[in-house]
Amino acid sequence: MNLVAVMRAFNKGHGECDCGKCKCDQGWYGDACQYPTHCDLTKKKSNQMCKNSQDIICSNAGTCHCGRCKCDNSDGSGLVYGKFCECDDRECIDDETEEICGGHGKCYCGNCYCKAGWHGDKCEFQCDITPWESKRRCTSPDGKICSNRGTCVCGECTCHDVDPTGDWGDIHGDTCECDERDCRAVYDRYSDDFCSGHGQCNCGRCDCKAGWYGKKCEHPQSCTLSPEESIRKCQGSSDLPCSGRGKCECGKCTCYPPGDRRVYGKTCECDDRRCEDLDGVVCGGHGTCSCGRCICERGWFGKLCQHPRKCNMTEEQSKNLCESADGILCSGKGSCHCGKCICSAEEWYISGEFCDCDDRDCDKYDGLICTGNGICSCGNCECWDGWNGNACEIWLGSEYP
Repeated sequence: MNLVAVMRAFNKGHGECDCGKCKCDQGWYGDACQYPTHCDLTKKKSNQMCKNSQDIICSNAGTCHCGRCKCDNSDGSGLVYGKFCECDDRECIDDETEEICGGHGKCYCGNCYCKAGWHGDKCEFQCDITPWESKRRCTSPDGKICSNRGTCVCGECTCHDVDPTGDWGDIHGDTCECDERDCRAVYDRYSDDFCSGHGQCNCGRCDCKAGWYGKKCEHPQSCTLSPEESIRKCQGSSDLPCSGRGKCECGKCTCYPPGDRRVYGKTCECDDRRCEDLDGVVCGGHGTCSCGRCICERGWFGKLCQHPRKCNMTEEQSKNLCESADGILCSGKGSCHCGKCICSAEEWYISGEFCDCDDRDCDKYDGLICTGNGICSCGNCECWDGWNGNACEIWLGSEYP
């Protein structure tokens, strides 16, 4: 938009634009001809019209003229603006360079929006990662940058806050994937009406209490079983209802993710995803999976049928491949077979190429490592499709039980 168009947009029809300046009609004045010379409003009514959402007249950054704020720009900078003078772009000036946003961004209403590769309140810091890496870290599971609910700054998402007062927002998560507003029947950030009062909000999705169902737990469920009896039926021999892999409703388990045939059983006790490695190969391609356990073909063994029984290398060649960086064979926590470490079965939590990882370092939820929805890879949870969170505890799929 050119300058003339801008001035026309601002003169409110009370003047003409001449070479970038407004020539006001009789009875009007101001840079954009926005102030009447004569006012029919009482002072009380005028001041009331000039109050912002916090009941402050012109945000203490201007004076009220006939129900309109005249912002304090005595220095001619024009950096204070807005209907209630709520925007002060002087906040964007870098103290050292005295430039707006340090010369590395644009200012809008007192906030700097930095160019790619720069961050900080005044765009004063340069990122130590490439723009491509920054974008990769900010990409949410659905492929969107910060879930289209935030701004990516140097590989980290700053989620948009729906409350202009700056209170903690309802949108959160590493990639802004969680929106708690989705859990409320009628959105009101100051109410506690999460999941209709009958459930818990988990990343924008309701986990309903026993006896309730629906997207927002709004429907009562008719069940002849007591909540205790229902959970007992869903628990079976497991420590958790539905083995921690499903939802218990009136004594019956609905395994999730919905439609995934790899998770099944009366109490969701079978999870064939456990037969897959990080690349998704089932039983190393040398066996079949039965209720989450690999049955290996002849000539292969191991939890994922990854070890051949016959070895075509010498013992010395094999040991050289099993030595970790400190020169210790399998970190002293396993044995070497054909150039690969077999970690001690007595210490179930030991894993890794050289038995140098401790799966107890992986995050837990409901007492389960990676919530049973991912693989622990050297202290970090690698979540299966549809799951997210440090412990793979957040379901982000298109359906939810």
